[in-house]
Amino acid sequence: MSNSSKIALVTGGSRGLGKDMAHALAKKGFDVIITYQSRSADAENTIREIASLGKKGYALQLDVAESKGFLSFSEKLSTTLETEFNSRKLDALVNNAGVGYHQSFAESTEEGFDAMVKIHLKAPFFLTQTLLPLLNDGSSIVNISSGLTRFSFPGYAAYATMKGGVEVLSGYQAKELGERKIRVNIVAPGAIETDFGGGAVRDNQELNAMISSLTALGRVGLPDDIGSVVAFLCSEDSKWVNAQRIEVSGGIFI
Repeated sequence: MSNSSKIALVTGGSRGLGKDMAHALAKKGFDVIITYQSRSADAENTIREIASLGKKGYALQLDVAESKGFLSFSEKLSTTLETEFNSRKLDALVNNAGVGYHQSFAESTEEGFDAMVKIHLKAPFFLTQTLLPLLNDGSSIVNISSGLTRFSFPGYAAYATMKGGVEVLSGYQAKELGERKIRVNIVAPGAIETDFGGGAVRDNQELNAMISSLTALGRVGLPDDIGSVVAFLCSEDSKWVNAQRIEVSGGIFI
């Protein structure tokens, strides 16, 4: 079902999984606003690609690690909605922006841990809180987690801990925002061929083959595997799906 008049915001939508989420949302009928931290050229390219799909796109700069900037971002977003989209509110929010942190538990630093808190836990909490006035009743929130909350790979303790927190947060958001008919769901990707984490899954053939051998469907994930699920959860097609964790991993470790 298309949602031609609806608008979605995807944080970290200029590259990687976020870029494909933006594409999938446009294909689903959404106009899409993306955020980027510093790569404005990548963001502009994504906006052109959204336009090629027949939908309107717009890019706003946002550093999700700096929560003190969320209020000013909200103000910019409000202005953008009115001037660029002739609207006042969003219909979907995808909390996707993030970075990897690969370090063993024993060697993880407090600095690295704190960075993960800011980006992967504090941002989905307080950015969503700040944007509540800009979300339509009946809208959808999708929080991006990770398969690493269910299974363990050495070196991801700090990262996965934050994603576990996001999953708990999502349940509380779904419960407390239900009175506004706002749905909140989790998408937990498995290993995906992107530039995330230095592109290890994409570029390291030995790692790629190992993960494929552990996966029921016999391969690693592709960006489109994730984007299409996110778009589904943002659409009316999933209107009775709420407070759910959907792992998109091809059946790894089952």
